[in-house]
Amino acid sequence: MRQALALAARGLGQVWPNPAVGCVIVANGRVVGRGHTRAGGRPHAETEALRAAGAAARGATAYVSLEPCNHHGATPPCAQALIEAGVARAVVSLRDPDPRVDGGGIARLRAAGVAVLEDLLAEPARRLNAGFLSRIQRGRPLVTLKLAGTLDGRIATASGESRWITGEVARARAHRLRATHDAVLVGAQTARLDDPELTCRLPGWSGRQPVRIVLDSRLRLSPDSRLARGADRQPTWCLCAPEAIERGANLRAKGVELLAVPRGADGRLDLAAALRLLGGRGLTRLLVEGGAELAASLLRARLVDRVAWFRAPLLLGQEGRPAVAELQVARLAEAIALAPREWQPLGPDLLETFDVTA
Repeated sequence: MRQALALAARGLGQVWPNPAVGCVIVANGRVVGRGHTRAGGRPHAETEALRAAGAAARGATAYVSLEPCNHHGATPPCAQALIEAGVARAVVSLRDPDPRVDGGGIARLRAAGVAVLEDLLAEPARRLNAGFLSRIQRGRPLVTLKLAGTLDGRIATASGESRWITGEVARARAHRLRATHDAVLVGAQTARLDDPELTCRLPGWSGRQPVRIVLDSRLRLSPDSRLARGADRQPTWCLCAPEAIERGANLRAKGVELLAVPRGADGRLDLAAALRLLGGRGLTRLLVEGGAELAASLLRARLVDRVAWFRAPLLLGQEGRPAVAELQVARLAEAIALAPREWQPLGPDLLETFDVTA
């Protein structure tokens, strides 16, 4: 099952709106087939593994990181494919909460005489597919806030200089982070001042690029920006207020898709509604890269699930620009609580990953 989970991880950022699934088929103590969900969500992991196993799948055990699907979509049900291949036993890490599956795949296997063992390494499987689970159960993608700053929490000098606070190794790791997310989101000011590309530019990278998204209530993104100029090659979305849509003809001509988001009681775009909109379009994993106001707004609304902090061994002092704007925390009990998950040295820098717990 650990092999199946490792295979599934290859699909992160590549298979949305589908889950990232891995499958390993074992016969007589020997692995005879492996597979994972391919880019775009098909073929499915079980199909790939069965194709590799061939006739050796008969009487074998299939280890699957998520319950085999039980419905006809772009491909036939994977549960039925396992049955027809003659698999004798299936070990499933986690049930699929999608209403079209939700135990139905396991029930179909058992009805056909396949022995099924559930919940092997369920927690690692749940963490791996947290984005898919979030979209199904909460209607929105998993949100990871990525920050790159100094030891004292600054992302730029007072004049705005920020290139480069972190080193080459950390920046390459940040590109890998983009590769494992379906989309990258920035605020309007970051898009305007930094003019980013928001693509994964690792050497030799040929995988699916993330959707580039700008939260831009007044639709101020320039048609001459890198994001707009590249919209005919990479999906680029602008989340804006409904009344701004009519001002977007120049952006639409470049290939930018404009998505209307209602305003909240404070007059700003309703971030919860924006995330539901993105979930409805199939996104499961969203990486938020800036800036400080957007980070604070999402944190205040309790809409951040994970934090990836790239920390450089530098100090800029109070005059430096903060990574996170005002959180309106008056008491310690109101602070955003984080649970450390892992840390990774990256040359002189450090990547710390946290779960947001409160």
